Amino acid sequence: MRVDQHRAKAWTTDEVVERWTKMFSRPPLIERLQQKQGSVAEQKAALAIVEQWRKRLCDISWYMRCLNEHLARRANIEDGCKGRFWEGRFKSQALLDDVGLLTAMAYVDLNPIRAGIADTPEASDFTSISARIESLRPERQSKLKREPDRVEVPLLGFRDASPKAGPAIPCRLTDYIELVDWSGRTRRPGKRGSIDAQLPAIFVRLNIDANAWRLAMQSGRNVFGRALGKIDRLRLHAKTLGQSWIKGLGQSKLLYS
Repeated sequence: MRVDQHRAKAWTTDEVVERWTKMFSRPPLIERLQQKQGSVAEQKAALAIVEQWRKRLCDISWYMRCLNEHLARRANIEDGCKGRFWEGRFKSQALLDDVGLLTAMAYVDLNPIRAGIADTPEASDFTSISARIESLRPERQSKLKREPDRVEVPLLGFRDASPKAGPAIPCRLTDYIELVDWSGRTRRPGKRGSIDAQLPAIFVRLNIDANAWRLAMQSGRNVFGRALGKIDRLRLHAKTLGQSWIKGLGQSKLLYS
């Protein structure tokens, strides 16, 4: 997940209110603000509430809170029960640099293959890799032209397809598809001694150790903790958190040579 704080800061007061009240009720104080009513003190208090909403609308914790509550209520209605649905709070990892981002993406996109419910990346449902591959098919392009109003789930673009000034994933889409496909094919327990002749060029450019990558892509091998990235970024992140150590330093040293 990526938070676009610059975009959120550019929203007008009315835009923030419109987004927030799609999920929550609109207090009378906010209604008077929009109708340009109320005292100066009331308007100041209302604007403070709107700014709090703005922060919450670009906060991953608030997003997960709203999503989890919605799913829990639906599940309890379906099961005809009450009470706690989720075992605990969600977990997250900070992606500190380009290699950390690509490692996390590949690990998640390989989940269906590791679980044995898909044979190939393009056959895996509910993954970004399958959606990206599908978007490259000629028939998909024709369908989008025929249905210009079709709503698509927005995925961050790759560097070769995004404006240079905008945010983008730091490689070409074809490189990433090759990376995931290679990782899925070579992820075999006990096969640690050799480097595949078909190793994607992206490994060379990012100085990623192929054997360490194979191990990292295996199920249950996500040994990073609260953050994922090269060792210097992990140490800086630990310092920012006021810690002298952070989980994942050893794995980072092995993986990103």
